Amino acid sequence: MAQYSISALNKVVRGPKRANYDVILINKILDDAFLCHIGYIWNNKAIVIPMAYARKEDKIYIHGSLKNRMMLSLLEAGEASISVTHLDGLVLARSAFHHSANYRSVNVFGNVKKIINPEEKMEALKCILNHMVPGHWDNVRHPNTKEFNATLVLEIQMDMASAKIRAEGVNDEPDDYNKPYWAGVIPMRQVASDPISDDDLADGIAVPEAVITYVRNNR
Repeated sequence: MAQYSISALNKVVRGPKRANYDVILINKILDDAFLCHIGYIWNNKAIVIPMAYARKEDKIYIHGSLKNRMMLSLLEAGEASISVTHLDGLVLARSAFHHSANYRSVNVFGNVKKIINPEEKMEALKCILNHMVPGHWDNVRHPNTKEFNATLVLEIQMDMASAKIRAEGVNDEPDDYNKPYWAGVIPMRQVASDPISDDDLADGIAVPEAVITYVRNNR
């Protein structure tokens, strides 16, 4: 079973029993999300923003405009840190102190490079769109020359990564278990609703099968 090596950078220090460095598990957590959070430094200020992404093998792809300050800052730094989290439940304990959450999270650390090759760049854009809705690339107009040239695509090599997972119930103090307070877990999940066609859609255009499949699989 392939695992990421543990270093001072990706080692889970707080709650190490919930740490996992398994490559397949980490990839699964990444593939089940669409938005990540990326930290970077701009004008000596730390900034974190959400960003669409896609994973292919051991690489993460992100895209933005040629003047995007985050993209340019990542290129200048030559490395990136990416975080992805799924909220799976609210853990409500008897005591305020022991309230928690069930979650699956991943941190990725790696080197950054700009994708120059046009075929690789277009494939990365396809990967990002299909990560949102699998197979939807075949249902859209592909980028024209102006759009393509105005887009910066970065590849982040997954050099190191770690997962942290909590999937359990309430952990209260022993003295609190007989006290008259409710405790339990509220499960949480993200679901898809029926697609809403654009008001200006041309006559006779049906919802693509890829969209219908996505909604069906994510209800």
